[in-house]
Amino acid sequence: MIEKALIQKIVEYFDKFIFENHINASLNTHSKLKSYNINPIVVKYLSKVLEDNYTPEGVAKALFYPRVLGTSINTSFGTRIQNMFVELEIAEGSIIKGMDIEFFDKIDKRKKWCQLKSGPNTINSEDVQPLIKKFTTTIQLARTNRALKGISNTDFIVGVLYGEKTELSMHYKEIDKIHPVIIGKDFWHRITGFPNFYNGLVTELQICINNLDTKDLINKGCEELANEIRKSKLFKF
Repeated sequence: MIEKALIQKIVEYFDKFIFENHINASLNTHSKLKSYNINPIVVKYLSKVLEDNYTPEGVAKALFYPRVLGTSINTSFGTRIQNMFVELEIAEGSIIKGMDIEFFDKIDKRKKWCQLKSGPNTINSEDVQPLIKKFTTTIQLARTNRALKGISNTDFIVGVLYGEKTELSMHYKEIDKIHPVIIGKDFWHRITGFPNFYNGLVTELQICINNLDTKDLINKGCEELANEIRKSKLFKF
């Protein structure tokens, strides 16, 4: 597949399965009170922070904003990206436990087993040793049963979708001492074969985002949620 066509397919995938899904969920799911587990003390405080008062509108914002602008889109992004690589036949789903995808590296021509991560600061210190152990155990098993002849540490990688090598957290740098952490432009080059694929993809995604209809998304969702809160027996204003 030529570069421009592949970029367009990825942009269309983002548009349909990430952006549109998020907009629909924001208006049809996250605007419903039943979708939240509520800490009454925290929402009262956050309402005060947001509105300088304890109001249905303040509670709605305290619930709706972090869900829509944080957890909802991040969860959707992480889940869909793995599926995208497989569905668009850029990579294969991995049969090895703990690995997300498998692909032939277009630079060194070796097969790679890859765990995908979103950005350069998306793991914590407690994630480092379990991830390294998972890679090490898999490699040792493969060498024992000769299933993967000639396999090396550099064939098991962490693929980070966006960012620069200099932006990698210390946790990623610790992993990189044993297993390569491939990030941003380099990762997309290795998986697609096109040196400037990452930059082209970012440009086209920005055009797609600019064309999305998100007018009054936040206001509509908050207003509907505030109306439910106003009628709910969970709150007294």
